[in-house]
Amino acid sequence: MTQEAVQPAYSRKQIMWGLVAIFAVYGTMAYSVQTMTIARPKIAADLDGLSLYAWSVSIPSLVMALVTVIFGKLSDMYGRRIILMVALSASLVGTILSAVSPTFVFLIVASAIAAVGAGALMPLVFAVVGDLFPPTERAKWVGLLNIPLGVFTLTGPALGGFIVDSFNWRYLFWLAVPLLVFCLVTVPLGVPSLARRDAARKIDVQGCIWMALAASSSILAFSYAGTTFPWFSKPILGLLLISAACWVIFLRVEMHAAEPVLDPRVLRNRSFATVALATFVSSFGTMGMMMYFPMFLQGVQGISTLHSGFITTPYGVLTAFMGVPAGYAIARTGRFKWMFVAGYGLLVASMFALILLDAGTPVGWSVAVAVVAGLGYGVIPTINTVVVQNAVPMELMGVAMGAVFFFLNIGSAISPAILGSTMNATYARALEQSLPLELKAAVDAQVLEAIDDPQVLLSAPALEELRKALDGKTSDGQPLFDRILAAVRHSLETGLRAVFWIGAVMTLFAFLIVATIPEKTRGAEG
Repeated sequence: MTQEAVQPAYSRKQIMWGLVAIFAVYGTMAYSVQTMTIARPKIAADLDGLSLYAWSVSIPSLVMALVTVIFGKLSDMYGRRIILMVALSASLVGTILSAVSPTFVFLIVASAIAAVGAGALMPLVFAVVGDLFPPTERAKWVGLLNIPLGVFTLTGPALGGFIVDSFNWRYLFWLAVPLLVFCLVTVPLGVPSLARRDAARKIDVQGCIWMALAASSSILAFSYAGTTFPWFSKPILGLLLISAACWVIFLRVEMHAAEPVLDPRVLRNRSFATVALATFVSSFGTMGMMMYFPMFLQGVQGISTLHSGFITTPYGVLTAFMGVPAGYAIARTGRFKWMFVAGYGLLVASMFALILLDAGTPVGWSVAVAVVAGLGYGVIPTINTVVVQNAVPMELMGVAMGAVFFFLNIGSAISPAILGSTMNATYARALEQSLPLELKAAVDAQVLEAIDDPQVLLSAPALEELRKALDGKTSDGQPLFDRILAAVRHSLETGLRAVFWIGAVMTLFAFLIVATIPEKTRGAEG
């Protein structure tokens, strides 16, 4: 018997409260993502954690990847309502801990706790839409979920920049607390339980463990490579070998699991494999845009957090809203490949354009890059959904969508580790070359340690401490300060350009991958 045949009818009041709940949850997620993206460089600088900047994204993303594929199965067994409550509670605890973080390491741990909830919220929100509405109405409401996403995408970067510049970044987390409490109140009122307990269904514990070991060892290897250890050192090669072995064991376990956390039949589907691989590879470009473009604006060009928020807003807004016309176009024509290729093509163009930016580039060019990137990336998630849903049988629909989020989050976890280690290593080499011998002779170890990472460019207190240190040790303080600052800025620009090169090449690879996808949008379920 199909789900549609037994789907219960709900009163208008319950449907209304259900919509309020899922819109609130989705909007709260959008608020957190959009405000944190622009504020993260300042937070890292204030907590003396810019050397761990990439970990602030990769560790929570790893947690999100793991819980995404687990919580969906739990919601089938115990109902969406209770699992949503658990996820929101984890997000609330992690958010409060983030607000009171005394160190950047503490903030990363707190963010990982919040990610336990955040990783489950997006697939659960879409699952609740499926519970509340019949198939003919689901697409409409999924599309309308772009409204809260679009609102915070439009206002979030500027709001985050304003709060950081005018008050303190901790207020960003405290403002999320009442939003999460509101979600916790509305979810029990509107979200149906629909518990489907089945003693025969078991969580794939073995698969979850091996997947966690494989993903964790991968991220550790890429995070330490080029910074703590050389790329071809024994610790890095050992971690990579452990990761490869764990992935092989994970796949073998999944082939024999009764309820695999990542069904091998999905991985063998050509269209799904194309989407998953392109999604993973292109994450290097999107992470470059989300994490390191704001750092370029604030650190290299000296733009305030607020104004850098305005510059990056077009990217977020277009990313949120371009899916709507893309969906209508596919529904009307049944064709998607031209749009898929064009979207990735624009994303490639924007990433190569980032390489050409420097400290003196007019702001208008940065805005243009953000616009092109938003136009390109905005159509991709919608097309990903259409391609996957039409490429797999109905009984694998949920597994396939969960797997797409899995590869998206794994890419979001691994790409910052690689990009971050590349930037740190390149910055260190460039700084060594940029500081003339007379500058090194004029300052002591304390000053050299202060500029070991570029956080001095992003933190007013750090800048002031450096200025005072130079004034107290030499009569030529201001000119020396200006020369050191120029060297740090040049080194940061060099490090970020290396990051943008990686993002551009990997996004070009994703473009070539999607160019091979077969155009099949209907009748693929069989």
